[in-house]
Parts: sequence; structure tokens; C-alpha cells
Amino acid sequence: MSEVIRRNKALSVNPLKASQPVGAALATLGFDRAIPMLHGSQGCTAFAKVYFVRHFREPIPLQTTAMDQTSSIMGADDNVIEGLHTIAEKSAPALITVLTTGLSETQGSDVKRCVKEFRAKYPAYNHIAVVAVNTPDFFGCLETGYAATLVEIIDELVPAATGGKPGTRPRQVNVLAGSFLTPGDLEHLRDVIEWFGLQPVFVPDVSDSLDGHLTDGEYSPVTVGGTAVAALATLGDAAATLVIGASLYKAADVLAKRSGVPDHRFDHLYGLHANDALMTALAAISGNPVPARVERQRAQLQDAMVDTHFMLGMLRVAIAADPDLLNAWAQLIHEMGGAVVAAVSAGYSPLLNTLPTAQVKLGDLEDLENLAREANAELLIGNSHAVQSAQRLGLPILRCGFPLYDLVGGYQKTFIGYAGARQSLFDLANLCLSHHQHHEIPVYRSIFSQKPAGEAYDYPLEAKPHDAHPTFAHC
Repeated sequence: MSEVIRRNKALSVNPLKASQPVGAALATLGFDRAIPMLHGSQGCTAFAKVYFVRHFREPIPLQTTAMDQTSSIMGADDNVIEGLHTIAEKSAPALITVLTTGLSETQGSDVKRCVKEFRAKYPAYNHIAVVAVNTPDFFGCLETGYAATLVEIIDELVPAATGGKPGTRPRQVNVLAGSFLTPGDLEHLRDVIEWFGLQPVFVPDVSDSLDGHLTDGEYSPVTVGGTAVAALATLGDAAATLVIGASLYKAADVLAKRSGVPDHRFDHLYGLHANDALMTALAAISGNPVPARVERQRAQLQDAMVDTHFMLGMLRVAIAADPDLLNAWAQLIHEMGGAVVAAVSAGYSPLLNTLPTAQVKLGDLEDLENLAREANAELLIGNSHAVQSAQRLGLPILRCGFPLYDLVGGYQKTFIGYAGARQSLFDLANLCLSHHQHHEIPVYRSIFSQKPAGEAYDYPLEAKPHDAHPTFAHC
């Protein structure tokens, strides 16, 4: 059990967290022909868009209600209603999410009522799914905003079970994908599930919409790729649901209540033990044995664990991330015999109390830097904002999380599964070797080694008494 230390300062220095609206927008971008609309000032949306564009290096569809000084005081309901009308008319999306920001929440905007008024005023657009979510950016973090959005989407768009319906599509598996999973993670997870003869439906699926692929069409004002909104109606037909990430357990409860489909829950998929649990579940759901290629990947991971334990055993690591990702890395480091000596989370989750470390601080990257320095950390794990901290500390850093703006293709890296865990261990070990020569045996240089041509020995070897050389003492 770890102790969670609450914030004890009135401001953030070098902030760690990305806000709830950013997480909510990320969840929306995982659906096909979808667009998030942030209810707030233009700056709120511009800030989020910069994050996404720098991370994914792709055009990102985002809209704003553009609240100004007058609407902030007198009310901005019309901004929401007319904003929805404009998007529906010009872009014809399949899904619009209305996401609040700190400004609209402080004003007291009731976005769910605004959606009802939009429906009443413009019934011609009733075929477009519109979901309102309260995501104030003065509370929570990217992870909580992402999870809250999935709760609302499932609650509004997944039909209630009619009895006896689960399992009518025995090969279908629903996958509630956590915010910490990259497009590369989801692509690998799709492959693994299909190797068992199953058909996954990801909710949401950023591996199809934000994986960085060229399309034949023109610029689209909505997402291209992702989970089809129509596929949400089939979730109740699936044989099972896989839930990846503790932050989505509430969404899983809502889906189980509405669909009746049994679920299998995983806090993460980093490392050997977590993936063993996943493969056991997939074998039970499919009725098929574990494929040979999966067995081989497991054996490769085991070999990598043997190869890297010299570098990672007793390694002192500092981590800064959202709770699900923080837990995943902490468990992997612990599995390899390392120690998490500094842990900083962007938000609170009950999961933090179970981390294999003494304390977890709810704070920012200044807190990480101070804790890492005090604990003599040897390596940092965090997003691109933590790079400057690593430089000041003189430590190597493994980049992960959101945003990654100084690493091309960072969004496509694979961390999960046996193959992803294997590569993660290699990456960690190589960082240690390049910066610390961690736990490596020092080079031995014999006194009899010949010097380069032109350099003379200090003394004739035969003239030096043996007792002057401690090396000879045991000969």
C-alpha cells in the first residue's frame, strides 16, 4: 500500500496534467465521423488543438462555442445551440460531443439542457448523436475526462438489453480502451485478439483514426476512421467485454448494466503477469488454445527479462503520469526488481493506493524533480514536458504518455503485450547503459598490457617487486 500525498501549494510549476476537456476530446476522436465541441472561449480549444497536433502530427477536428465577455456574463446557451446547428448542417457528423471547460462550468452552463433545446429547435438533425459531458478543467486530468466521456456515450448510445441477447455474436469481443493506450498499443491488441479467432470492437478506437495514415479523400472536418457509432448498438451482442484501465471501470459497470455482457477487467497490460491474465481470458472466451506465436512472444519476453535484469534490477526510477499509466509502469518496474523512488500523479484514483512504492504525490513536474533529486533516482519516465527536468537532473528519460511533441512517432509506440513489454525493457536497459553503465562490471586492464608504440613503461617489468602489485597477491 502506498500513501497518497495531496497537493500542498497554491499553483503548478511546470504542470504535469493535461485537462479533462483534452481527455474528453481524445475519447471523441476515437469514433468515426465525430467532432468534439468545447463549450468555452476560443483559447480553450486552441490550447487543446495545439496539444493534439504536436502529439499526433495530424489535422485534428475541434470546434468551439467561442464564449466572449458578454456571453460569459449574460449566458451562452445560444452559443451551444447554434454551434450544434452549424456543425450538423455543414459537417454532417455521426457524433458530436459537447464538452464543458472551466469558463462554462464557472458560469454554470447546463449543457445537457442545451442539447435538449437543440433537439426541440432542430428536429431535422435527430439522426446525429449528440452527447453532453461535464469536464471542467479545474478538476481531474486527461484520464478522468476521457473516462467521463465514455460513461456518457455508453449510457446514451448503447441500447438496453432485452434479455437473452448477450452472445448472439459469439466471436465478438468489446474492448473498452483506456486513455493510456496508444494507437500502436491498440493495433497490437487487435492482432492478439484476432489470433484467438475473435473479432474486437474497440470503444473508442484511436488506432483507426489517429494512427497517421494518408487517405485518398480531401480534408475532412470530422474524424476519418475509428469506431462507427452504429457499432455501439452491437455491444450487447458480444460474448464478452475486455476493460483495459481501472479508470474505465465505471464505464464498464454502465455497459454491463445496459448490455448484460460479462466483462474481464485489467488495470493494465504491461509486463508478464498482466499479459498472462489477458491470454488466459482470451483462451477462455474463444475456447481456443493460446496460439504458437503468442507462446513464442512470451518466451522472447522471458529471455529479455533475463538479459535486462542486470540493468533494471534495483534501478531507482521516478515516474510522472496519469494514474493508469503510472500504475502500469510502476508494476513493470517492480516486476523487474527495480524500485519506484518518486511517483507523481496528475490526478487522484483509488488505484494509487495499491502502487508498489511508499508514496505517491498529486502534483506537478517540479514535485517530480524535487522528489527524484532527494531519492537519488537514476531514470525518469514521463511525457515531453518532463524532458527539461531530466536534463537538469542529468538523468535519462523514457518518453511516454501525452503529449509527446519532441519524439516523431511517439504516439505509435507499442508498450503492451509480450512484444511491447519486451521492447520497453530493451529501451529502459539501453538508457541505463548509455548514461550510467548501470551495474556493469568495470573494465579490467592488465598491468602487462602493451602500451601504444612510442610510449615507454615507467619501469622494467622484471625490476618491479611482485609485492607492489596487489593483483599478484592471490596468484
